[in-house]
Amino acid sequence: MWFEAILGLKVNLSKTEAIPVGEDIPMEALASVLGCKIGSLPTSYLGLPLGAPYKSTRVWDVVKERFRKRLSLWKRQYLSKGGRLTLLKSTLSSLPTYFLFLFVITKRVCARLEKIQRDFLWGGGALENRPHLVSWKVICAAKKDGGLGICNLAIFNKALLGKWLWRFANENESLWK
Repeated sequence: MWFEAILGLKVNLSKTEAIPVGEDIPMEALASVLGCKIGSLPTSYLGLPLGAPYKSTRVWDVVKERFRKRLSLWKRQYLSKGGRLTLLKSTLSSLPTYFLFLFVITKRVCARLEKIQRDFLWGGGALENRPHLVSWKVICAAKKDGGLGICNLAIFNKALLGKWLWRFANENESLWK
């Protein structure tokens, strides 16, 4: 009631869950007072998994599915190599960045995502196995070094996570700290 009065927003109790964390809490009583359901971990909040082991490959399933949908087979058939490269760069820059900013990407997940990217770039399909004409390391190099400027996911992940360390060391008055 106070939340609705102050912010002017209405709480949708049919979508609201109370999730117990830590000590034994009388959740049934709390849920009946709040008028919501009782949830459990792991769950998803704003598209991010909560309560899942951070090194779990399951955390990245959402990103892999979005990659596959965005870089689907039908799109690669009608695009030139330049068009595929542009779509690949735009997909790479938007889809996994939020996850890379919060979670450490495992080598297995990194390899799977890069395989999806490589296959899309070179145009091979599920039944067709086209050769990759240039190594992925060269493709990921900067344009000035003869590459195509596609980000290496592992390095990009380390850079984004390093930004948190820098902020932790330098932002003393932040509430999140």
